[in-house]
Amino acid sequence: MKIQNVKAIEILDSRGNPTVEVNLKLEDGSVARAMVPSGASTGEKEAAELRDNDKNRYGGKGVLKAVDNVNSIISKAVQNVCFNDQRSLDYFLIDLDGTSNKTKLGANAILGVSMAFARAKAMSSGIPLYQYLGGSNAHVMPVPCMNVINGGKHADNTVDFQEFMIAPHHATSFTEAIRIGTEVFHALKLVIKSKGLSTGIGDEGGFAPDLKSNEQAIEMILEGITKAGYKPGVDVSICLDPASSEMWDNGKYKFFKSSQKLVSSDDMIKLYENWTNQYPIVSLEDGLAENDWEGWKNLTNALGNKLELVGDDIFCTNKSILLDGINKGVANSILIKLNQIGTVSETLETIDLAYKNSYNCFVSHRSGETIDSFIADLTVGINAGHLKTGSGCRGERIEKFNQLIRIENELGKSAVFAGLKAFKNVKA
Repeated sequence: MKIQNVKAIEILDSRGNPTVEVNLKLEDGSVARAMVPSGASTGEKEAAELRDNDKNRYGGKGVLKAVDNVNSIISKAVQNVCFNDQRSLDYFLIDLDGTSNKTKLGANAILGVSMAFARAKAMSSGIPLYQYLGGSNAHVMPVPCMNVINGGKHADNTVDFQEFMIAPHHATSFTEAIRIGTEVFHALKLVIKSKGLSTGIGDEGGFAPDLKSNEQAIEMILEGITKAGYKPGVDVSICLDPASSEMWDNGKYKFFKSSQKLVSSDDMIKLYENWTNQYPIVSLEDGLAENDWEGWKNLTNALGNKLELVGDDIFCTNKSILLDGINKGVANSILIKLNQIGTVSETLETIDLAYKNSYNCFVSHRSGETIDSFIADLTVGINAGHLKTGSGCRGERIEKFNQLIRIENELGKSAVFAGLKAFKNVKA
């Protein structure tokens, strides 16, 4: 099936910043659209997002160069060319760029084309996107890990740690789990309000109050779970993403919002050990910084047999870096973000490597999102078991949840809700 036409335009993401939208048409008339997300808290080794740096437009954040690369370079190169599968297109684009990190064309330009092609091929084949990505065995519905309190770079508050999530794992279906999670979200709002704190929200839809400590966020969430009529640790547990790379300061960790104090890797590990013993935590993402490999080894030795340790910034959805982590015994799970690596195929290859080495995969949105629901299909396609894509509000987040509800309805009795088994090494 030949590509008939590819066209990109500049649109806005959920933070009001420009991003790339790509429309792609196959010769059989199948037309698909893809919108590319963008992160605020990013790993150093992520594929290069191309920005214009023209201070006269969007404060330098415009993406007209990336759009032009799609319309003037990629479009001409792929038009009327027959690509037999996803990999043949994606590696054609990688070769066309010719750099190690997609700096020439931009990962945002390349990913938009890659995602749009995947959608168009699924449409042309008459199958759902999740089945195109994962095959006929795609059937596991994920636990929605909902980011109910935002901090770090995702909120203008006093909380150092970036994400405090709830995992409604004790449910019979995804639809039931999202109901439970949303009920806790609304109950948490009442808890926060009762303490005279702000119920304004951060970038990913979680509440962003000024708190006395990072630990107070956990305590309020537990109160919200109880207030909603559920049991912490039985019905709903907690997932954390401190985004520790943002706190890394010359070999130490700086609590840059709450106290300005500096602590060591060992101190951070002791903090997590204490929290894990005290609270129903099932997942810890980026507990240490991306360059603190020795600390990550110690963290994995200390907690890797008790809960899921997710590498985000340290791995950047990159199979070469993940392989290094596997060989060094770092983490036991990897966060999956399409735009960290820049093509659908490379993402799937990283996932395959993770599964072959008994690492979990945790699919994620970005803080700068769009209404594109691609990651919902990806999560089911790879039977990931859990994803994070926001909280109980904001349309760009809710659209992913709604797509998962649609997929579950479509799968019918063949759909299986992952439940607590989604989390690596967590015992019921």
